[in-house]
Amino acid sequence: MKAIEVKSLTKTFKVKQKEKGLKGSLKSIIKPKFKMVEAVKGISFEVEEGEVLAFIGPNGAGKSTTIKMLTGILYPDSGMCCVMGFDPSKQRKKLAYNIGTVFGQKEQLWTHLTPYDNFKFFGAIYDMEEKEIEKRINELSEKFELADFISTPVRNLSLGQRIRCEIVASLIHNPKILFLDEPTIGLDPVVKDNIRKLIKQMNKEYKTTIFLTSHDVSDIEKLCKRVIIINNGEIVLDDSMENLKYHYLNKKLIDVKLIDGAKANFEEGITIVKNKGNNYKLEIDLTKKTLSDVLKGLNPDEILDINISNVPLEDTITTIYKKR
Repeated sequence: MKAIEVKSLTKTFKVKQKEKGLKGSLKSIIKPKFKMVEAVKGISFEVEEGEVLAFIGPNGAGKSTTIKMLTGILYPDSGMCCVMGFDPSKQRKKLAYNIGTVFGQKEQLWTHLTPYDNFKFFGAIYDMEEKEIEKRINELSEKFELADFISTPVRNLSLGQRIRCEIVASLIHNPKILFLDEPTIGLDPVVKDNIRKLIKQMNKEYKTTIFLTSHDVSDIEKLCKRVIIINNGEIVLDDSMENLKYHYLNKKLIDVKLIDGAKANFEEGITIVKNKGNNYKLEIDLTKKTLSDVLKGLNPDEILDINISNVPLEDTITTIYKKR
């Protein structure tokens, strides 16, 4: 069984239009005008059980609308979506027992309660037996290293500690799918890395399907093996991370430092991005030129240092966004 199946899914919103100023405000009340906005335009995709998928796109691309339809918050206008064998719009209550959600910008924990009390509360909501709740809390507390602050009120926790507790709260009922929306937003690099490791561990040990949305390219690159890029309500790209890098990262960045007085003579097609004194930053399109073409314009005896790197994944994704 597929974890998620989506076929020709559409959603259109009726948005009220307002002209500028007081006159425009009054006019919109007396004689309102509306515009139909297609948020999702017939998208189709599938997600395998145990898969870690990045579902990304710029603001307004249709990500949140899609997720809300997958979790039963919004009803689609047409098309079909099936999550763990359930129709979200018709079987939302049954679906809730099979999914968990973590929103980096929204709290689901009661801040005046301790993480432990929150976990007990969520376990009761999902009709879990007392012994089962305790066993699950102990298990997840050990995995996520919560012992030092599990009895501290949530309002006194750091952001990193709170996010760990948010994830645990979403895992109490052992969901088959976890929807993560910007789980590392606002966290420092060390805490981000810890959260990513925990997510990978969770996927590996519990076989939890991860549906991730994030603007942090490092989240995508380090966690996901597959990427779906959506823009203007349409899927622009659905491919593996490996193929994304291979087919779209056709450019290399080369930083070269030469000795004083050295001269460089680069062929046409090799872009000089930056040149300061004897330091050059070059960009080469590997579909047109090779790395040896760069070296032809240099005297090896005059090279002090050279570094070759890929174009940042973030730049590549931005380029794909702009195709639609």
